[in-house]
Amino acid sequence: MNKYYGNVVLVTGASSGIGKAIAEYLAQKGYNVYGTSRKPQTAGGTGSLANGKTDEAASASAVKMLQMDVCSDESVKAAVEQVMAAEGELGIVINNAGMGIAGSVEDSSPEEVFLQFDTNFFGMHRVIRQVLPAMRKRGRGLIINMSSVGAVFPIPFQAMYVASKAAIEGMSGSLRNELRPFGIKVSMVEPGDTKTGFTGSRVFVKAGGTGSAYSKQSEKSIAVMEHDEKNGPDPIVVARVVGKIISRKNPPLCVAVGLQYKIMIFLKRLIPKALESFVVAKMYEG
Repeated sequence: MNKYYGNVVLVTGASSGIGKAIAEYLAQKGYNVYGTSRKPQTAGGTGSLANGKTDEAASASAVKMLQMDVCSDESVKAAVEQVMAAEGELGIVINNAGMGIAGSVEDSSPEEVFLQFDTNFFGMHRVIRQVLPAMRKRGRGLIINMSSVGAVFPIPFQAMYVASKAAIEGMSGSLRNELRPFGIKVSMVEPGDTKTGFTGSRVFVKAGGTGSAYSKQSEKSIAVMEHDEKNGPDPIVVARVVGKIISRKNPPLCVAVGLQYKIMIFLKRLIPKALESFVVAKMYEG
């Protein structure tokens, strides 16, 4: 794999799911990978293929885990400084940390909406602000922001998650243009339904229970989502897409993961928004 941006990689939200798959995949490819988790993790140290270890086990142990809460300026700053103190550089940053809140717009409290954005959007912004000075000084770097195909489709009862991802896409496009003079590249990845722990860790708005006017409709819609997620591809598919982006000196702005999603996004450009909204609504009726 071409290491144009250097050998040191930081992957946020690397304790499970897509982030873990990305961190382990890149470690297996020979990158010096630091992963982060909101909760303290046992550091893996340097992996080895000795003693009968498989490639997967070795790559997992090669990922150095750091504690980072993306909702805390101090925590983000401390983790990035730890990487810089150990390595002296940071060439690739993969902003993957995130969470999902489900519920109707009406049932979502301002506090719940802020939590969604504080993690997915402002958390990403905190990391970007911390890593850019070193990248600018070095004159090279790559930032990959994890978006979602949900950012471009009006999925019911995922409005705040969709909105947070749409905000990421708007920021990433502007950031890419701002960083052109400094030799720093920005890309986004749009995974679709993927088989991860995200399904089980989804947060539901407090007002969305049986007393909500939307409860039955919401239950059916979320059941469709969960079925699709549980039957989705393994997160290694996303990790391989990230690997391809890293190998390119001039990476694309955005890559959707999966042929079906590429087709859906292409068709989206051809049909009226009202028809798109109707079709998506029918998909999640259950």
